[in-house]
Amino acid sequence: METIQPMVVTSEFQVTKVNNVSITCIENNNKRFIPIRPICEALGIDAKVQRTKIQEDEILSSTGVLSTSVAADGKEREMLCLPLEFVFGWLFTINPKNVSPEARESVTRYKLQCYQALFEYFTEPQTFLKQKQEQMERMVTIYQEKQANFKNARKEMDDAKKELNEIMAITIDDWRANNRQLIIPFESAEIEN
Repeated sequence: METIQPMVVTSEFQVTKVNNVSITCIENNNKRFIPIRPICEALGIDAKVQRTKIQEDEILSSTGVLSTSVAADGKEREMLCLPLEFVFGWLFTINPKNVSPEARESVTRYKLQCYQALFEYFTEPQTFLKQKQEQMERMVTIYQEKQANFKNARKEMDDAKKELNEIMAITIDDWRANNRQLIIPFESAEIEN
């Protein structure tokens, strides 16, 4: 256990309760640590077994630190602590079959939440890209429809403007020459009944 270093506690505060057992967070140099013994006691698992498991774990053993604190019986005890960010992963390794019957449902629910969080973390980029691609394809279709409608409307506007200009260009002499009748090209315009 050479990688586990002792630390000096600069402050302590309660962070949560597990099965009515207060879990304290220890702060040292602005880094938060959680003692594992109170969690083990709350879950009804052997703290010594968990300490050995942590010491044998390649990652957890390099993050654990020892803290001396006063236990419930008033004696100073050396406790293994994990940085707060590693506690959640350690808890995920606990088998619900090994905890007290009262804690089993909570540990199982926690593990299910961890599985869901891992799934979301690793699939989130693909889900985002899929949804983005679907939205882009939908918007491209809408854009192309609007563009086609715009081109058609533009052609209709240009045709109407041309007819308007032709009507505006008719002089009184043109009107007289056509037996006092306007010649308006109605065949291209839509006539409503």
